[in-house]
Amino acid sequence: MAKIEPFEKYATKYEDWFTSHKFAYESELKAVRQHLPLNKKGIEIGVGSGRFAAPLGIKFGVEPSTRMREIARSRGIEVIAGVAEAIPLKDSTFDFALLVTTICFVDDLAASFREAYRILKPGACLIIGFIDRDSPMGKLYDKHKKDSVFYHMANFRSAGEVISVLEKTGFGGLAFSQTIFKDLSNADRVEPVKSGYGEGSFVVIRATK
Repeated sequence: MAKIEPFEKYATKYEDWFTSHKFAYESELKAVRQHLPLNKKGIEIGVGSGRFAAPLGIKFGVEPSTRMREIARSRGIEVIAGVAEAIPLKDSTFDFALLVTTICFVDDLAASFREAYRILKPGACLIIGFIDRDSPMGKLYDKHKKDSVFYHMANFRSAGEVISVLEKTGFGGLAFSQTIFKDLSNADRVEPVKSGYGEGSFVVIRATK
C-alpha cells in the first residue's frame, strides 16, 4: 500500500524542507545531475512535488499522492497516478528513469526495479538517489524515524542492498556518486560530489538495462 498519508497531510511542511535545507537540496541535485543523459526522454518515479524533476528538466512523472501530483503539475510536469511497483505505462518507453528519496517508501523494492526495467528502452539507465542507511545521516534518520511525520513509515536501504537488488533485476554497468558529508545542521554551502559510496550520506547509483 502506497505510503502517501504524510504527503497528503503535510505538503507545506514537505516543501519547506527544501527551503530550510537549501544546501543539502542543491548538493543532491548536483549529484543526480551528473548521471543524467543529455537530451533524452526521462521519467521520475515517485516524482513527489517535482522538486527534482523540474530543475533537472524531466517532463514526466508517476506519483501516488494526489496533493503531490497537483504541486508537480504546477511546476509543468506531466504526472500520472501510480506506484513504483505497478507503473501504468508501456514497455520500453523511456531513455532513463529517476528515483530520488523514493525507495525508502516503496513496499517492494525488487518489484519497483522490475517495473523500471520494463518501461526503459534497451541500453537505457535507472538513476537512484537515496539516503544510505549505513551513513551518518541514514543511521540518524533510522534511529529517530518514529519522530518524523514523513519517515515513520520509511524502510531505509543500504547501498549494498540496493546494488544486490539491481543486479538480481538484470541491471549492470553500475556507477556511483556521493555527497552530503556534513551534518545538516552544519551545512553552510553546496557540498562536493565524489565518486563511489561509503562516505557521503546521499548516494546516487546509475544502472544500465
